[in-house]
Amino acid sequence: MALVTSSGAVRAQEGGVYRFSPVNQYGIELTARYWNPIIEYVSAQSGVKLQLKIGRTSADTTAYVLANEVEFLFSNHLFSPERDHLGWKVFGRRQTPPIHSQIVVLASSPIRKLEELADQPVAFPGPEALVAYKFSYAQLLKRNIPVQVLFGGNMDGAFAQLASGKAKAVGANSQLTEGWSRRENQTVRVLWQSEPLHDLALMAARKVPEKELQAVTRAFLDMNRTPEGQKILAAAAELVKLPAGTAFIASNGSEYSAYRNFYQSAPASLR
Repeated sequence: MALVTSSGAVRAQEGGVYRFSPVNQYGIELTARYWNPIIEYVSAQSGVKLQLKIGRTSADTTAYVLANEVEFLFSNHLFSPERDHLGWKVFGRRQTPPIHSQIVVLASSPIRKLEELADQPVAFPGPEALVAYKFSYAQLLKRNIPVQVLFGGNMDGAFAQLASGKAKAVGANSQLTEGWSRRENQTVRVLWQSEPLHDLALMAARKVPEKELQAVTRAFLDMNRTPEGQKILAAAAELVKLPAGTAFIASNGSEYSAYRNFYQSAPASLR
């Protein structure tokens, strides 16, 4: 299945194709390796052809969404009051243990308190990363701890800055912290962690016809009920070191109140 990036000028539903844009949680190659087998399966089962469309960074991918260039997505970037009116509908979510926003350092770091990060470089995936950037940076602002903000483009990019010494700490998603640590054989120390949150949501644009939406929904939700689907999910989970048995379940979006509530008290620069 083709990967459509910023250079691919594909129009909505051209040739019966719907674009699917997951947030860049990993580098582009790993993101494609995780999602392509899943959406190939969903396309075959639903009869609705999905094509992966991701940008160079997570902010680029979200820009496609805001420009109305995609029809399906996997994200938590649309729960702000300003974006609710866009009409995106949650139809499912990935079922994993709760995730947390974190601020972490390498286990070998001498830093043991958030206050020690004052005026130090701290890496984040990007300005659109709700859990890894907005939640964690808001915590630093709340505590009046000024830091030098570095953006890595995705979570792996931010961790690369930490590993190289360019950053002293990282604002992170706990699920991605664990996956990176396992893939790279690195250990980290958590300086701060948020309340538990649900994993990201599967969403559809309001322009998607109900028949196609229902078909795609069934394909995602039934994936762990077929031998082929189970095999694909298991391989995808192992690839990025998600828990065994990770699958997709139904959601109407009500589980995401913690995301929506964040914007009620967030600093203006993070809304």
